[in-house]
Amino acid sequence: MMIGKKTVVVIGGGASGFFCAVNCARLNPELKVTLLERSSKLLAKVRVSGGGRCNVTHSCFDNRELVKNYPRGQKELLSAFNRFSVAETIKWFEDRGVKLKTEDDGRMFPISDSSESVISCLMEEARKYGVDIRLNCDVIQISHSIAEADRAGGNGTESVFKLSLVHGEPVSCDVLVIATGGRPKESGYDWLLSSGHGIEKPVPSLFTFNIPDKVLIGLMGVSVQHARVRIKGHKLESEGPLLITHWGMSGPAVLKLSAWGARLLNDLNYHFTIQVSWLPNFTEEKLRIDFEGKRRLNGAKLLSNILPEGIPRNLWEYLISKAGIADGLRSADLTNKQMNMLINVLLNDEYVVSGKTTFKEEFVTCGGVKLGDIDFKTMQSKKIPGLYFTGEVLDIDGVTGGFNFQNAWTTGWLAAMDIGR
Repeated sequence: MMIGKKTVVVIGGGASGFFCAVNCARLNPELKVTLLERSSKLLAKVRVSGGGRCNVTHSCFDNRELVKNYPRGQKELLSAFNRFSVAETIKWFEDRGVKLKTEDDGRMFPISDSSESVISCLMEEARKYGVDIRLNCDVIQISHSIAEADRAGGNGTESVFKLSLVHGEPVSCDVLVIATGGRPKESGYDWLLSSGHGIEKPVPSLFTFNIPDKVLIGLMGVSVQHARVRIKGHKLESEGPLLITHWGMSGPAVLKLSAWGARLLNDLNYHFTIQVSWLPNFTEEKLRIDFEGKRRLNGAKLLSNILPEGIPRNLWEYLISKAGIADGLRSADLTNKQMNMLINVLLNDEYVVSGKTTFKEEFVTCGGVKLGDIDFKTMQSKKIPGLYFTGEVLDIDGVTGGFNFQNAWTTGWLAAMDIGR
């Protein structure tokens, strides 16, 4: 029989690593679980997500629809979500006193509206099941060997991992989970290359667009609930709420577009032109008919006072001016040429993007460990037994709305289940 407890080390104190560690310890008390975090802070993204409220998951209960929110990893996540779904995430947290609520856009938050509810829950699980948490432990090298092990019914072999740290003595373990999150540069994965796993080049995902237009950014804070944004010259487009900021444009429509176009926009060096449809439910013909009707009914009114539905006044005035129409024009005096120009601005408004800005502190990367190297039933490496990968260290990323956390919970759980057996 094996002497002493089997040791498990989880590298990474973010959502996926922490979830994996506490569930390993809970599912099998015979395991000695240690969590190593390279910084002095645990669960950093959990703390800042959703403006400090923590967007735990998204209320999408059809896994085939759920995976459509992941630009990379759809096929692999479908099988993973069939084993640990959104419903199971909700139940896991609610069983521990963290009840969730659903907002109109499908995002799910603790009813406390505080990320501290989620953090306290996870920290209590770690305390309850004896997870050894070590901060400021930066792993710089992993070595792997095979050792003889006594087993019930006969001898066998087991993996042994040795972790070299920037500071302190090396750490050894029988099972290793890598949950270090995404890294902004390829060099951030150098310490993993010796393991033989392929790395997809990391590039930013989920970022906002910098638009050097002083008049536009003068409208900062203005938002529309439904717009369509397209990369000019490409088929890539996205719909959803759009927000004008002091540096350009943000909101779900832009963030989703940045995720789906992560590699393309990186190739363009973040200099490109976008086309915005402020009224995506209208075709040119339908919008012209709508304008003609309003002009007949409200001919004496100023054009600036006849707002299209969903367009704020200050944005409407800006678009009228951008179409070259003078302030103070009556609706009845709008010429066909002016109408055509206004329709074009409303449906095909163009802006030059020069650079990007990271979306708050919720940095997400496209890229990471190649998915073909991982068994998504267990999250174990196909190359090295006893080695697991979870969360954003993999070449998986989702759009904004709780999807990246769902990937973290699911992959962390699957690894914990396999290790716990």
